[in-house]
Parts: sequence; structure tokens; C-alpha cells
Amino acid sequence: MSDTEGEGGGEMSKTEKDQSWIPKIIKKRVCTTFVEDSFSNGRLCQCGGTRDTHESVALGDYFSTAIVSHWDSSQHSSEYPTDAFGELEFAGASKRHSKFLRLSWDTPPSIVYTMMTAHWGLPPPNLVVSVVSGEGRAKVKTWVREVLRQGLVKASQSTGAWILTGGLREGVGRCVGEAVRDHATAASSVSLNKVVALGIAPWGLVHNRQQLVNPQGSFPARYYFQNTSRDSCCLDNNYQAFLLVDDGSVGRRGGEAGFRARLEDYISHQRTGSGSIDIPVLCMLISGETTMLERLDLSLRNSMPWLVLAGSGGVADLVSDVLESLSSAPPVLSSTEGEGEAGPSVDLKDRVAERVRKHFPTETEIDKLVERVLSIYLNRDLITVYHGEQEGPDDFDTVLLKALVGASKQRVSSEASPYTEELKLAVTWNRVDIAKSELFNGDIHWRYQDLEDSMTDALVNDKPQFVRLFTENGLNILDYLTYGRLESLYRSVADSSLAYVLLQRRLGERQGLTGSQVSRVLEDLMGDVCQPFYHSPLELENISSQRKALRLLRGDCVYQDRRCLFPWASLFVWAVLQNRNDMAVFFWEMAGESVLSALSGCKILRELSKLESETETKLAMKELAQRFENLAHDVFSKCYQSSESRSFTLLIRKSPVWGGTTCLKMGMAADARLFFSHDGVQSLLSQIWWGDMKRSTEVWKLLLTFFCPVLMYTQLISFRELEEPGKPDEVAQGTPDTPPKRPFVVSRWRQFWFAPVTSFLGNVLMYFLFLLLFAYVLLVDFKPPPPRGPAFAECVLYFWVFTIVCEEIRETFLVGSMMWRQRMRKYIQDVWNKCDLTAIILFIIGLTCRMFQWSYEFGRAVLCVDYMVFTLHLIHIFAIHKQLGPKIIIVGKMMKDIFFFLFFLGVWLMAYGVANQALLYSYDPRPAWIFRRVFYRPYLHIFGQVPVEEIDGIEWDTECTDNVTLIEGGAEPCRSHYANWLVIVLLVIYLLVTNILLINLLIAMFSYTFSKVQGQSDTYWKFQRYNLIVEYHSRPSLAPPFIILSHVHLFIKRYIRKVPSVKILHFVLELTGKAANRLMTWEAIQKENFLTAQSKIQRGSDSERLKRMSVKVDSVLKQMAETRDHDRRLRALESELEYCSSALSWIVEALSQSNMVKPTRPPPTLRASSSSEKTNGGGCQCK
Repeated sequence: MSDTEGEGGGEMSKTEKDQSWIPKIIKKRVCTTFVEDSFSNGRLCQCGGTRDTHESVALGDYFSTAIVSHWDSSQHSSEYPTDAFGELEFAGASKRHSKFLRLSWDTPPSIVYTMMTAHWGLPPPNLVVSVVSGEGRAKVKTWVREVLRQGLVKASQSTGAWILTGGLREGVGRCVGEAVRDHATAASSVSLNKVVALGIAPWGLVHNRQQLVNPQGSFPARYYFQNTSRDSCCLDNNYQAFLLVDDGSVGRRGGEAGFRARLEDYISHQRTGSGSIDIPVLCMLISGETTMLERLDLSLRNSMPWLVLAGSGGVADLVSDVLESLSSAPPVLSSTEGEGEAGPSVDLKDRVAERVRKHFPTETEIDKLVERVLSIYLNRDLITVYHGEQEGPDDFDTVLLKALVGASKQRVSSEASPYTEELKLAVTWNRVDIAKSELFNGDIHWRYQDLEDSMTDALVNDKPQFVRLFTENGLNILDYLTYGRLESLYRSVADSSLAYVLLQRRLGERQGLTGSQVSRVLEDLMGDVCQPFYHSPLELENISSQRKALRLLRGDCVYQDRRCLFPWASLFVWAVLQNRNDMAVFFWEMAGESVLSALSGCKILRELSKLESETETKLAMKELAQRFENLAHDVFSKCYQSSESRSFTLLIRKSPVWGGTTCLKMGMAADARLFFSHDGVQSLLSQIWWGDMKRSTEVWKLLLTFFCPVLMYTQLISFRELEEPGKPDEVAQGTPDTPPKRPFVVSRWRQFWFAPVTSFLGNVLMYFLFLLLFAYVLLVDFKPPPPRGPAFAECVLYFWVFTIVCEEIRETFLVGSMMWRQRMRKYIQDVWNKCDLTAIILFIIGLTCRMFQWSYEFGRAVLCVDYMVFTLHLIHIFAIHKQLGPKIIIVGKMMKDIFFFLFFLGVWLMAYGVANQALLYSYDPRPAWIFRRVFYRPYLHIFGQVPVEEIDGIEWDTECTDNVTLIEGGAEPCRSHYANWLVIVLLVIYLLVTNILLINLLIAMFSYTFSKVQGQSDTYWKFQRYNLIVEYHSRPSLAPPFIILSHVHLFIKRYIRKVPSVKILHFVLELTGKAANRLMTWEAIQKENFLTAQSKIQRGSDSERLKRMSVKVDSVLKQMAETRDHDRRLRALESELEYCSSALSWIVEALSQSNMVKPTRPPPTLRASSSSEKTNGGGCQCK
């Protein structure tokens, strides 16, 4: 809405048009009846204006005495459309514009509040502090300035508050403006909780107000003010907005008080930005005259809380003195005889009158002030007295909270807890320290109903400390989180977040957000790693179409009232989708299956980071993903240290929470290299790799047994015992069908041949034979097309490739339970699968072309290229090797550097080649020779093949011609000797750049990549080792071409005999019953041990020690403040005792001089009493 001077007239007219409705609704006040002011000799009206500015004069009697003796704005002024509104630019001050509006004192506050929030763009407040101070230009005490600067404004900034003052450059209003300015300068420009300073001043009191008048609105109005250190009635440039209340008076104070009180009352019934509670409004009294007592009394009757600064002077000191002096003596009520009403006692009135005379000795109407003070005293529960000079401004936000809570306790219903409002305020302000010390200290019994709304507020507004506090103090998450509430939490996702964009993509037309959209978003992010979320409660297991799902959910959603099956995991996913760091970590701590949950969070965040466009947000997502990977690694370390067998079971256990996935599968999908590099994970993979054979078995023994299978029944190869502790002890309880016991010969045969390492060695040997056969066919036995070919060896090669294709089809479509589209997507994503697919396609093309005479040579060339592709597959095979694997990773990283090098080389090569060709040969239209001389020859120059006799002008024996016709016919063109020297210069520069600069650049890039990857190459290798182990674990024992026998056997076994696979249990184990509960309990204990160790390390850090020291110092300072308060009370008690002692002495003296009582002994004194006690004691002894 704001416009600067530099903007065009079109924008200006648009702004004026947007606010042209304001004069139609908002009015101003003009005094239309002259009521003579007796102190001005008839020159001025009681409104402050002259007689000339009034349309009529109040009527008088026959003696010219005015009947109307008191001016009333509602009777003697009229409303007109306002002529001062828009934006305000302070001349010589900052460029920021302030909003302003001239309005009548009886304008409905609802219109004004809507205009401020909706049209002016002021953020809805979480708190409103109305600073009420004395009139005029009274000097503000130094400690009051510090309270306003370090206490009020700082507390308001932390809570997102509005501060209401007079808005003028005088008194307290000026101090507040300066404090807001200083905090705005120190705070960041993107501060979420920005303080809004709002000035409410009487229009007739504002200096230079005519500069603001413009019936069409000012955008902006240039306002000149006196920028001096002296107070004045000019508007303060540190305020964001001004409400200039007009009651028709000129130069008179107090005309805005009524409107200000109604505005405060209206705001107190509105909801905060989060919508959890009504906006708390607190009036703050600083100093003040006796006229302020009426304002204080009326607002107290409307249950408006007040904070009184004791020691600031005026009415503030009077109220604090009355409250403190009468606190020990509660008001004694006496019943009058005529009316049965109770009123204050005469003694109480006298004591109040004494205090009034003490603070306002010049006041004449003491009785009215006493009645007003007594009325205020009856509502003392709404008043909080703050001794700022003694307590200091540090904990001023706590004082504000307690003052507001004191008022909220008076307004709560009998059914609600008296502390609910205080809790809501603490949540709104995000002050968990106040909640812990005041509300959750063990003295209050919290019910679930009391915490439910505050829990929702804390979740939506990202306040994890409160969520933790509520769950530790009686909130049952099982009762709280239903599927309907989970959907409402997803609806509260911020519009600017990536999660909101993803959810909106999945929304159907005219449909609200349901669990179906959430499930589909998670399915897009998680992929085929796990089964879809929330399909079971939504009853969408057998529904694949989104339209069918929406049609099903369009009716009555019974599932919304059901409890969420895994509440902590659901909240964890909700927090991770919004990239809420602390909230997600807390939910991870509370959720079960901590290792898998951390890996799942890592997977979601890394997928989100790929879709995020904002660099800062993307970096935060990657950091949080790495944090969860570290948590998974560290917790699994604890588990592995505790029990190796249980940790193995933990890695392959099928999770009911995360859609039936496992830790290994999720870690691979999340690209969790650090997790896979853990010794426990590698130990399990090695155990699976070696099968039932011991991991210490040498490779030569395997190769020897491979060619002589009888040796497996000897002691050459050691096998693990079936009851070895390294095997998971829960497997027996987790598998319902135990395989039958086989004879020793059969079982040992299966133990050797079914091991993945045996399958790997067999495939390596047979692949070498395949490459040898392929090379023999290409080099020796490649016959012509049919009918003379192909030869027998070539037919064997074709059959061999056919078995390889069958194995690729089996791996892609017949392994796992995913849809065929998901399997194809997963197959294509792997680089080596792309290499295999390329090799197969090239082989089919070559095979087809070599069968025909016209394409025989082309088919042979394609098969030659295909042999290279098949040979490159050896790199993937040897990636399992511990020494070769990391080096292969480094080579793969260096390939990226080569592409950058080739780009620079190609640019320079083309630049030199074209210039060299054009200088040497003036005309040569042969495309083949142009390509050779532009690209091929300059490339050979790098390796030293420079044709000196052709370049430097030496005669050469090649026949050439300058005839264009012969050249076009294919003859060799003659060289041009005109710029031969330039050709040599270009050659020198070209060799200098390529051989020295670019080659050394490539070496430097390789060195950097090697040094960077070398430290992590082992981690990369361990991560990629999992894929290779899974591949050969799922492969049949026989290698191509004999693998066709295994394919036939598997087809009969799986699809005809329906025999399930036993090898799948090595990677997926489904635990149920007690075994699953014991494993989850054990994992939870290890997680708690890890968190305890982490917290102990954190507590021992220097920063935490400094924090604890700071807390202790703060507590000592509070105790000292309490001690000073006790000393003050003791001094007051001593003065009261002195008064009582003197009063008793006077009574004794009066009685001793009167004749009414005849004493039997003289009045006692201190020494006399002690001596008489001794005498009496002696008399007793005598008796």
C-alpha cells in the first residue's frame, strides 16, 4: 500500500483509488456551537476555538446568561468526512512512511482495527501494551527509561506486540519511540516478531496538523517537525501508525481517552495470529494525574489488567502505596441500616484519604478521589505493582505474563482450569521457561482437556520445547493424534513451504486435503522403498486410481475419529516434510525403530532438497538429512556394541511402521554412505556374502573346490556351525516355516554352491570365457552371411548372450513385489544396467545386420564396438574387490573432470584448427579433409605429431594444383605461403596452451579429485558393495550359459510347486509377537543410552557450563532482590512497631494521669518489667 515519491502517477492514483472509501466511512469532528469559556473573556469556546470558527452560539436567558455552561462534544460538534488520511513522510527523517488517520472519537473500533490489519498491513498482535502516562512534558526518570527500553520494548519484540502511546514527541511517548527505534536498528530486517508502535493522539493537540489535511488523501503527506531535544506536541517519526482522534476540541488533552479504551477492549476480544487465544491487552500506568483514576477505575470494571510502575510518580505511586499499605489489612465492610449494602469502613476511608493527601496535597476534592481509589482497590486482583527501580528490567516479560494471568484468572469459567489462560499465553509467547517454573512445577494437576488446544498451537507454530513439556506432563499422544487431526496439521502447512506445493499438486478439484493426498506425496518421495502410507486406515489398499480414492473419501470419513496407529512416526514425517529441525529430532526421539526412522527422515529430506529451489532452504535440508544419517549411524553403533546378533536382525527386520521396508533397503535409497560404512553393516554383508562358509576362507581354496567339488566334503573349506552366535537369534522365532533337515551331502553341497561368493566366482570365470569366445569369433571364426555362416562357435556365442538376456529379464521383472513400471524405473537408474542394456541392444543390431550381405560389414563393426562394451562390464564385476573397488570409485569421479577438460580443449582446438586450415589452404572443399585438418591433426599435435615440412614452408614432394576444377575433382590443393609465419606463431601458442596449460590443469584437477575422494573412497566402496552383494545373492548358482537350467528349475519351484524362497530371509526378516517386542525394546534402550551419553557430553561443554553459570547468577540476583524486598518489609514492620510502641506509651501515660482507673502498681518499664519478673520469680521460690 505504501508509495514513495519516486513512483509514477499511475501507481499513485491506484493507491488513492484503493483508499477513496475512507472519507465515506471515517468522519471527523468540528465544533459547531460556541460555548463560552469564562476564563477567556468571551473570546474562546470551551472547545479551544475562537468565536469566528463557530456557526452558532449557545442560547442564553433574558439576563444574557448562557443556559449551556458545559461543552459536550456529542452535542456541540458535528461529523464531516475526514480530510486527513494516508501516509506520512517526516521531513529530514528516515524514508520509511507511517500511516495516519483522522477519525471521530465515536468511530467503531472494529472498523479501525480492520483497517490497520487488512489495509495498512500491520501484523495482528500477540500482545497489546497500552502505556498510559501523565499529561504534559513531565520529565521521565532514568530508571523508567531503562524499563521502557530494556524491558517493555524487548519483551514486546519477543512476543510480537503492539505498543499504544500518545505518539507525540513528549514524555513517555518519546521514550517509547526512541526505544523502538533502537531495537529496530539492532534487530534483523526479517525479524518475525516486529514491534508495532501505534500513536493515539488528540487531533487538536498535534502541532502542524494542517500539513496533514488533504480531502483526497496524502500519499505521502510531508510533515515538518522540530527535531530538537526538547519535548513538543509534534508527531514522533519512530511510530508506524497514528490514530488522530478528533472530538472537535483544539489544544485540549484527553479527547482520545474514550476511543482508546474502546479500542483496547475490542482488541482484547479478537484472536491472535495463531488463533489460539484472545489477544491479551495490558495497560501500563506510569506517573499520571488524578484524572487518570477515572480511566483506571472504568477499565478495571471491564476486567482490563493493569501494570503499575511504583516509584514513577503521581497516580502510579498513589495506587501502589494504597495496595501495599492496605494489603496487610483487608477492607472491612460495614452494612448500612437503610439499604443493606456493604461499604468500606470509616477507618479504611481515613487511611486512603491519608495516602491521597500524601501524594496530592493540593487536591481539594479528596472525598471523590477516596471513593475512586476504594473502587480501584476492590479490583486489586487485576493490578500488578512493579518496582522497576529495585527489580530491574531483565525479567519484564515475566512480569507482563503474570500481570495478564492475574486478569485471566478472574475471567475464566468455573469449568475451565484457572491456569489454562496462563498456559496459552506462555505458548503464544514461546516462553517455556516461564511455563516450567510457574505451571509445570508439580503443584498443578493438568488434565488432557487443558493441554489439547495448547498442544495443537505448539505443533502448528513450531514450538518443540512445549510439545516435549506437554508430553511429559500428562498429554497422551494416542488420544490426541487421530487421523482427522493429522489431516488438520497438514492443512496448517505454510503456503511458502515446499510441502504445501507438493500437497497442492495432489489435490483434486474442489476437494479438501485428505490422507489420500498425503499418502501420494509420501509415495512420490519414498518411491518403491516401502509400501504406501495410511492406505490401511483409509481402506485404499485395493484402489489404484486417485479418482476412485477421492470418490470414496467424499462421503462420511469414519476414519478421521480413529486413533493414529503410529502417532510419533506420523508426526515425525509431518515435521520432516516442513524441514523443522528441532521438532523432527524430538519426534525421532519419541518414535520407535530409531535407526530406520532416522534413515527414513534422511531419505525424505534428500528427495525434498532435489525439488527445492531456494539455496538456503536446500542447504538446511541437506544438513538435517546428514544429521539424521549421523543419528542412525551412532545409534546403530550402540546396538552393535551391545549385541552383534541383534544388530544384524535390526538391519533386516521388516518394519510395520515404515511400510514393510528394512534398514538396509532404506539406507540404500537414502544414499546413506556413512551408515553403510559402519563395521556392523559391513560385517552383516560379509556374512551374507560368504554364506555358511567362514569369512577367513582363502580365495584359492574356493577356486580349487570350484573345479574339484569333492574337496568341499573335506576340511579344506571351513563352514560355520548352524548354532553360531553370529547368526540372528530371532530368526527361528521370526520364520514360521523352518526348512527340512537334509542329509550331510546335500546340505554341504547347498552350503557351498548357494553362497553368493561362489556364484560370483562362477560368473567371473564364465564371463572371461565369454569374452574369449567373443574375441575368437570376431578375430578368427566370423563367417560370411548365410548360407555359409554363422559358424558353430558363433552360434554358441548367440546362445550365451540369450542366457544373459534371460537373466537380465529375471532380475528386472521376476524379483521383488513392485509394479513393472517401478521395476523398470529402478533398473534404468543403475549405471551398469544401462551398460548391459546398451551391450544387448548393440549385439541384437549387429546380429541382425551380419545376417544380410548388404549390411554384413556394418554388423561386424557394431559387434566389434559391442565387444568393448561387454569388456567394460569387468569394471563392475571387480568393484567388490577391497583394493580395486575404491580405485574404481576414484576413476569414476575423475571421468567428470575429463569432460570439463575436453570442453576447454575442444574450444581451443576448434579455434586453432579453423585458423590453421584457412591460412594453409585457400580452397579445399573436401569435407573429409576439412575434418581431418581442423580437428584430427591439431589433436595429434598435442602428442608431438607435427608435420613440419607442410607448415614451415619447406618444399615437399606431394603433387598439388591450384586448379579449382581439379581440386573439386579430388586433387590435392597447393599450400598458401602468404602467411606462413603466422601459422608457425599459432602453432607455438597452441602447443603452449594445450601441452602446458590445459594438460597441467587436467593433472591438477585429477590431483584435487584424488585427494578429495581418497579419504572417502572406502566409504563409497562399502556403500556400492551392497548392490553387488544383493545382485549375486539373488542370482542362481550356475553362470551363463548353464544358468538356463537354473531358470527352468526356479520356474518349476516357484510357479508350479509354489515353494517360497529361503534366501530372501537373509535381507528381509519378518518378526512378530514377543520377538518383535523384545527387539524394539532393546533398540529403544540403546537409543536412550545414546541420548544420555550425548546429553552428558553436551552438559560438559563450555557453552553449557556458561549457561548453567548464567542461570545460577540469575537465581542469585533474584534471591538478592527478594532479600531487598524482605528488608523493605522488615523496615516497614519496624516503623509500624515503633508506632504501636509510641501509641501504647501514650495510652499508658494517659491512663496514669486520669482518675478513671486507680492503678495498684506503677506502669511498667522495660527494666522494671525484667526486675519484677525476677522479684516474682524470687517470691515463688520463697514460697
